[in-house]
Amino acid sequence: MLSLASLCSCWKTEMSSNGICLILGATGVGKTLLLKRLQKLSLHGLGDLGPPPSTLPTVGTNLTDLTLKKKKKRVTLRELGGCMGPIWPSYFKDCSSVIFMVDSANIGQISSSCIQLLSVLSAEPLHSVSVLILFNKRDMPCTMSLIEMKSLFRIDDIIASATQPITILELSAHSGEGLQEVLSWLESIRVT
Repeated sequence: MLSLASLCSCWKTEMSSNGICLILGATGVGKTLLLKRLQKLSLHGLGDLGPPPSTLPTVGTNLTDLTLKKKKKRVTLRELGGCMGPIWPSYFKDCSSVIFMVDSANIGQISSSCIQLLSVLSAEPLHSVSVLILFNKRDMPCTMSLIEMKSLFRIDDIIASATQPITILELSAHSGEGLQEVLSWLESIRVT
């Protein structure tokens, strides 16, 4: 018979191997769609993504657990709504990685996204976590190229001055293009 103490110990061990990855970005960048697509991809593989599910702007948070098959680890993805930007820091201390999304088809949102990104990267609790910057909506006809986005964000300067490892990827959460690379990144990060 298991004692209550041993049950709590097992639960604590299980939870500690479950890293929390925050998904951040302005309202409308595709965070919820990414979350739903990654969940489906981890369950069924890339062959059967199907049409994109409908989404609504997140008010609050969404939590999804992913089981990453290659590394046999679990990651909890916590999406924080764009409107929650002022209170994002209250979620920083418990996370092991960050995905920061940018809408590369919304030129009017670029400067505010850059400011948000710099704020996230300079937050003390995140100084050593892995960061993935995702330029989403590359399937849109009016999207900026990755070279243009990197130039507007001054990504080379950001990477040079950042304390954390940063990866840059392009993505279309709508079509599924680039999702496998995001999953591979999640599998490659260390859970702290």
